[in-house]
Amino acid sequence: MNQFEKLTIKSTIQHLKCKDFSCKELTEYFIKKISDNRKLNCFITETPDHALEMALNSDKKIDNNEIRAMEGIPIAMKDLFCTKNVKTTAASKILENFIPFYESTVSKKLWDSGSVMLGKSNLDEFAMGSANTTSFFGNVINPIKGKNNSDLVPGGSSGGSAAAVAAGLCLGATGSDTGGSIRQPASFCGIVGMKPTYGRCSRFGMVAFASSLDQAGTLTKNVDDSAIMLQTICGYDEKDSTSSKMDVPKFSEYEKLSLKGKKIGIPKEYLVDGLNSEIKKSWENFSEEFKKIGVEIIDISLPHTKYSLPTYYIIAPAEASANLARYDGVRYGYRHQNVDNLDDLYEISRSKGFGDEVKRRIMIGTYVLSAGYYDAYYIKALKVRRLILDDFIKAFKKCDLILTPTTPNVSFLIGEKQDDPLEMYLNDVLTVPASLAGLPAISVPAGKNKDGLPFGLQIISSHFNEALVFKAAKFIEDTNK
Repeated sequence: MNQFEKLTIKSTIQHLKCKDFSCKELTEYFIKKISDNRKLNCFITETPDHALEMALNSDKKIDNNEIRAMEGIPIAMKDLFCTKNVKTTAASKILENFIPFYESTVSKKLWDSGSVMLGKSNLDEFAMGSANTTSFFGNVINPIKGKNNSDLVPGGSSGGSAAAVAAGLCLGATGSDTGGSIRQPASFCGIVGMKPTYGRCSRFGMVAFASSLDQAGTLTKNVDDSAIMLQTICGYDEKDSTSSKMDVPKFSEYEKLSLKGKKIGIPKEYLVDGLNSEIKKSWENFSEEFKKIGVEIIDISLPHTKYSLPTYYIIAPAEASANLARYDGVRYGYRHQNVDNLDDLYEISRSKGFGDEVKRRIMIGTYVLSAGYYDAYYIKALKVRRLILDDFIKAFKKCDLILTPTTPNVSFLIGEKQDDPLEMYLNDVLTVPASLAGLPAISVPAGKNKDGLPFGLQIISSHFNEALVFKAAKFIEDTNK
């Protein structure tokens, strides 16, 4: 076995400090592994030369004892974060050749901490999808195989990031979560996916999908790595008006917290139709395991949960419709040639530049924002969103954490649900509520089904309570070993 195969972010930091190997050697290993696993299609753009340059700089920092928080750690950057002088496509034809002249805040924080960029990871186009099958650059394949060695979806939209971590092509990856796009692929790929409180991470330089929901987060092999990486990307940013000024605690010190005497709520509304029996059994088993360490398990109700999905699929497309209006073929992005007038330029550039799922959501969003429907749909959805948040606020007066499944089912065959958008949207039924409420939520591996396919449990807490989320997630991780 190669010495690098079992590495985590936490262990690698120690090895690099002790100079057991160099950042350059480590980076070369991952560059080769990515090259050997291109069939998974995890990356839209590989950046090996850039990665080696960053690795050599990290080696110099280590030699000079100027070690930063993520020094020399090779990561994948979801191709939704603008990277200066490196192509950023959002997996769309319309941005196929877009090269930003500026850096997103999240990526800048990672580079400033010493991280090494191996490349830009694949995703659903403009983060719209839950299977990573809507990318203009082709679907990502889950490194975990199904029956008869069949190809499965990695989940979405951060499927390239999740698959890359699960396949060992990087030590960690960034993701973005609008309605479950970090947690759902983490569950499908058997890794840890963390969505922090809305506002914890700056959205500056993130290609926007739904601005009131989009939040950056992390995909890692384990909980410790998640805490280390999340620490790096959080913090106030004056470039983002929705960025929080709340102090960022040292997440890696979550171990100092105690779960004894804490209360975990089990919401009856998450016992949805079609919930996989093995996932349900795991949910029940871990409730019992928490009891053994002095946690009180209580039943709670989140009565407006049933309205979460329809609420989300009004608000998110409405915001997408407004955000994606900027792609008109004029200033940047795909521009259709040989048109006679401005209307044709707009229409043809957008119809050819956007994929089917993106166009579907733009049309839904434009419809719900149109005259005569704005009050009936969009304003009503905002009111229901507030009720969903109020449910959580009331629940957290009774409990400290909420435990639920991450997804109703395990991963499925590529193309299996492609012709039924509604069935595809149901993948997010258990992750959307926390997104609408802006709450921190994590998916942590909790077991495998009879066919060996992984699934996760989700832990949700009140705003800015990520450390306690990590503590509970670590307990599940340790118990699941």
